[in-house]
Amino acid sequence: MDEAITCVDLAREFVTRALIGGTRRTVALEGVDLHVPRGSVFGLLGPNGAGKTTTVRILSTLLTPTRGTAAVLGYDVMRDTKEVRRNIGFVLGGDRGLYGRLSGKENLEYFAALNHMEPRFATRRSEELLETVGLLERRHDKVETYSRGMKQRLHIARGLLTDPEVVFMDEPTIGLDPQVAQEVRAIIPQLRERGKTVLLTTHYMFEADVLCDQLALIDKGRIVAEGSPSEIKRRISRLSVIEMQLRSLPPTLIAGIEAMAGVSHVAASQDGMLHRIVVQTEPDGGARERITALVDEALVESVLEREPTLEEAYLRILA
Repeated sequence: MDEAITCVDLAREFVTRALIGGTRRTVALEGVDLHVPRGSVFGLLGPNGAGKTTTVRILSTLLTPTRGTAAVLGYDVMRDTKEVRRNIGFVLGGDRGLYGRLSGKENLEYFAALNHMEPRFATRRSEELLETVGLLERRHDKVETYSRGMKQRLHIARGLLTDPEVVFMDEPTIGLDPQVAQEVRAIIPQLRERGKTVLLTTHYMFEADVLCDQLALIDKGRIVAEGSPSEIKRRISRLSVIEMQLRSLPPTLIAGIEAMAGVSHVAASQDGMLHRIVVQTEPDGGARERITALVDEALVESVLEREPTLEEAYLRILA
């Protein structure tokens, strides 16, 4: 079997009933098709409310679809619920799902017992995982004394307890400081090297670009783009990005750039003492010169022409 996860025409509608006004229907997913190769890191990207978490909840058997089919390792999420659950791990973000008054080791042994793991094996497995996520020295400390990053690493250990073939990670680095987020990200390639399949939902474009073999962009319950990070960036490769840093920002510069032929988007931001201008334009070979001609040379700190980033591709596709 080449695919770890398969979704065909997957749909989910939520119906809420009000005391006044009858029922309200909300479409969370509408006709989603996904094909996730085994042993890969697959990213599911999209804005809040796009359908990422709904998709993961269906695949992990926590939610039933309104229409369509979904399978994990060939097991149907509706018919073969027990088999699906035996083969998956689920890593949440934040403080949910841990017991603060228990130690890190006791948390893992408790969840191992829920999975009917033999006690001696559970103890050994817990310590192996605590070492993997860098918590072995704090294994006897209560979780309520852990930092947020330590709790997130314990979440990962919990998700790997049963040595699952497929691991769902729902925004595992959200809210973490950069150093801890980097530590969490470093674990994901290790899982792929061990042959695991990881389905990752994230808001961070850099994270998706670095970690994911394949991506799917979801918006309003539909897949709007799919492919490797480079393939998605190539979808807008007909654009060139000109990035300029200025010591001060002339008041008419933005309007002047926006009025130029071939320019599709202009963004300005403050970068310390400098002003950063990012221009998306057709790669006609002369855009850089025309743009810099609008600015006094003494104001220009730097200027470069580059290919679009994944974040720029993401924003343009969802626009």
